[in-house]
Amino acid sequence: MATTQHYLWAGGHFLLLLSGFRYLLAWIMFKSVSSWWYKASFLGALMSYFIVCQKALGVPQPNAAYVRKALADENVQYFLLAIFWWTSRPVTIALLPYFVFSLFHALTFTRTSLMPQFLPPGPPLAAGGAPQPHPLAKKLHLWVKANYDTAMRIVAITELVIFARVLFGALLLRNSLMMPLVYANFLHQRYFHSQFTRDAITIADKRITDLSNHPSVPPVVGQVWTRARELVVRWGGSAVIEPAAARRD
Repeated sequence: MATTQHYLWAGGHFLLLLSGFRYLLAWIMFKSVSSWWYKASFLGALMSYFIVCQKALGVPQPNAAYVRKALADENVQYFLLAIFWWTSRPVTIALLPYFVFSLFHALTFTRTSLMPQFLPPGPPLAAGGAPQPHPLAKKLHLWVKANYDTAMRIVAITELVIFARVLFGALLLRNSLMMPLVYANFLHQRYFHSQFTRDAITIADKRITDLSNHPSVPPVVGQVWTRARELVVRWGGSAVIEPAAARRD
């Protein structure tokens, strides 16, 4: 049975979905929209992630072991990043990863907590067995299961696009210089914690390398990319906090 805390967690995801959809729709249609919707979206993310982090880590402890454990948790990383986005100038594309996560969590919550209250269960598979979920709930479960990995791959690619956006945004003075530094550190952790991120970076690296080495591209471009790649690999090999969690809640 869902608890009040569980409903608050789900409420955060639904708030993110509704506010994020409103903001993203206006962005796609090139219409102006209040930044209130952007802030409300990340407020929903903060609600949900705070509950998950508090449940996983318990009462904060003033010691290095607790801090290390917290910073190694993927949910804490996304929670801290959500705080950064919430307090920064809006970067619309930054909503997309959280929107995808919330979509899957909201669908799962709907299937496990809401549907049983309104839809009758199906007949048991055998006499005396437990009732089966409603056919609609089964279809929703199969859809989530079939599309989860694809969605995570999209998220990983989107996170690389976000980095490109804030990097060029800093060079063009459209966002703070701090933004790409913060996000680079986030991706640094994601690389060691997520196979999806590693796959996305491998694909991006190959495509950029192939493009920079194309005969029609000036050789200096390939030289600059090779040097930049060496610096990134050297920095990326620095110590990271060992992973603790395997999912984003």
